[in-house]
Amino acid sequence: MAQRRLLTDQDFQEAMDRQVAVRVFQNDHIVDSGGIIIRFTDTSIVTQSGVSDVTYHQRNACEFFEMKKR
Repeated sequence: MAQRRLLTDQDFQEAMDRQVAVRVFQNDHIVDSGGIIIRFTDTSIVTQSGVSDVTYHQRNACEFFEMKKR
């Protein structure tokens, strides 16, 4: 079962609204996994996986996928 790739503002908004965990790839490597999207702009996606664990990703340098619930 393929994971859903997030591409558009609508995709990111839906993932943020549903608080779905995401996996982030950069240069074909996982750079973040399990966080939720807390904010996004035209240039960046902000994920949070803990109280003080906030990560900023460049939107044009990364690929974002919803993680399936187990």
